[in-house]
Amino acid sequence: MEMETREKKRIRVEANTEPSESPFEALSEEILFLILDLLDSNPLDKKSFSLVSRSFFAVESRHRRSLTPLRPELLPFVLSRYNSISHLNLTLCPYLSDASLSSIALLLGPSLRSINLSGSRSFSHRGIECLANKCFNLEEIDVSNGVELTDEAAAAIGRMSKVERVRMRRCKKVTDLGIGCIAVGCPNLKLLCLKGCVGVTDLGVALIAVKCRKLRSLDVSFTMITKKCLPAIAQLPNLQDLCMTGCLGINDKALVTLKQGFKSLQALDMSNCQNITQASVSSTLHKYPSLHFLNLSYCCPVNSMLSGLHGVLKLNSIKLDGCHVSADGLKSLANSCISLKELSLSKCSGVSDEAISVIVAKHKDLVKLDVTCCRYITDLTLAAITSSGASLVSLSMESCTKVTCEGFRLIGRHCPKLEELNLTDTDLDDEGLKSLAQCRNLTSLKIGICLKITDEGLIQIGRSCPHLQELDLYRSIGITDKGVSEIALGCSNLETICMSYCTSISDESLKCLSNCARLNTLEIRGCSLVSSVGISAIAARCCNLSKLDIKKCYEIDDAAMLSLAQFSHNLRQINLSYCSVTDVGVLALASISCLQVVTMLHLSGMSADGLAAALLMCSRLMKVKLHVSFKPFVSPVLIDRLESRGCLFQWLNKPFQVQLESSEVWKQQSHDIFVE
Repeated sequence: MEMETREKKRIRVEANTEPSESPFEALSEEILFLILDLLDSNPLDKKSFSLVSRSFFAVESRHRRSLTPLRPELLPFVLSRYNSISHLNLTLCPYLSDASLSSIALLLGPSLRSINLSGSRSFSHRGIECLANKCFNLEEIDVSNGVELTDEAAAAIGRMSKVERVRMRRCKKVTDLGIGCIAVGCPNLKLLCLKGCVGVTDLGVALIAVKCRKLRSLDVSFTMITKKCLPAIAQLPNLQDLCMTGCLGINDKALVTLKQGFKSLQALDMSNCQNITQASVSSTLHKYPSLHFLNLSYCCPVNSMLSGLHGVLKLNSIKLDGCHVSADGLKSLANSCISLKELSLSKCSGVSDEAISVIVAKHKDLVKLDVTCCRYITDLTLAAITSSGASLVSLSMESCTKVTCEGFRLIGRHCPKLEELNLTDTDLDDEGLKSLAQCRNLTSLKIGICLKITDEGLIQIGRSCPHLQELDLYRSIGITDKGVSEIALGCSNLETICMSYCTSISDESLKCLSNCARLNTLEIRGCSLVSSVGISAIAARCCNLSKLDIKKCYEIDDAAMLSLAQFSHNLRQINLSYCSVTDVGVLALASISCLQVVTMLHLSGMSADGLAAALLMCSRLMKVKLHVSFKPFVSPVLIDRLESRGCLFQWLNKPFQVQLESSEVWKQQSHDIFVE
């Protein structure tokens, strides 16, 4: 009888433990794909989705099309699960061997359409050849910063017949021979970036222009080209974007050859071309009827050229940073450029109230204006901007020192569409901040080195600007925990905040900011009241934290590093110089798999053995900054090993500094340097 009772109980228990089918299992794959499409904002959301059930795990694997892996040694396992990947971003894998690229080619094959190798090292032309052989549907490849890649690598790219976009920035050993292979083998090429390829000359670029007739975007910045290749470039029927930044071989004679052609050109960048004059530029530009964007930053004086823009009817964006301009020149610009929407005059000498007034009066649809370091403009400029700038979306007035707090109050009253505002190093006060609170669409606000602002004004920003994503309070010493807590409460979308040298900031600010789940960049350098308690709060709740600057936060110790190691798995960059961290904390930090850039100067608690052990653990480092005194105690074999895996060591000889300069003294010194 007792045995029968036990058997009935066992059967009842087994019946109760049978899993009931989840209602989600009835959803079709198409519906689940639509759900996954909405989970792109946070990568952890898709991970949580895949853990619901085996079927969800399988669906998420089939849905994913792009991947950014962290550890190349796990690529075979990861790609065997995600075998439908079409876009592979390997910028976070500093060491990537030819064997790794061979494995990628075998596992993904024809499904791979795009691969980014710009942050990787150690692979050669053999790895690229594997991609060319197996991934024959590849449309885009980026091998930028491949300073050791040679013409053989370029020749391997030339075997990718379907490739449309090739980026090769700073491939310094590639010459015309390799570029010629790309020209012959890639007839469908639409974008080519050769910026900093100093071995490339007219011959290679001309071959590209002759063979790749579908080319739409060409960047030959900082190459050795001259006028010889420009006639061929000018005949490209579909070219829309041409960048020739820093090409010293481009002169007036070269520009003459550009007068024929370029009917489709929409963007032209000739910044830092030191050997061209305004006369040649002026006589050339009217030949480009489709031009939308023009960059002549740090070139010749541009005054007389500006009057010749009347024939370029579609030109709406101009950058003249660092140029000498006059009031008459800017007036000519206002009258001749009828479609102007964006204007950058950063660090231009000669910018005056009168000139800006004419520009904004003529162009009431102006959406972006940059007058950074135009130190002669006054409140009259802001009065003109605000009376005509109802459409303004972005405004930068950094270091416009003659504009008073009265002028800044006009911005909030008259620029309701403003989204980006930079008032760093200005006379802004609390009344101005309160007025800016009326700009409810603000996403980026930079008010560093504003010594007159306090919590009173910042509180209004927190209460009125819910879309704020970036806030810069660098050296704005009137800000305390009270103001920051209001920002944390009202700006839940905050992603980046800089409070460096805001010496009244303490752990309370960080505890409040820990509620901003999207926070990824935190800079609190010189905030001596912050301790490990505040950093631990950030680490525990801000899982997207990727950049952290805690230099000269003397109260931060190993406890903070242990918290970061436990929770901050996305941390990629950290500066912990002068902190009270010992070998224990450094070793904990080294366990973070994503960590790529580390600065550790004057850590009194770190020993040479502790440093060596940490370096051994960090296999994915890309840059390490250390004091030169450690160099004799670190094994050359270890350094060579890390450098062979793509890590760059910087040995600095900076003296130990404890006392912080006051913001007033620092600001005055900065202004003195500018005047000199």
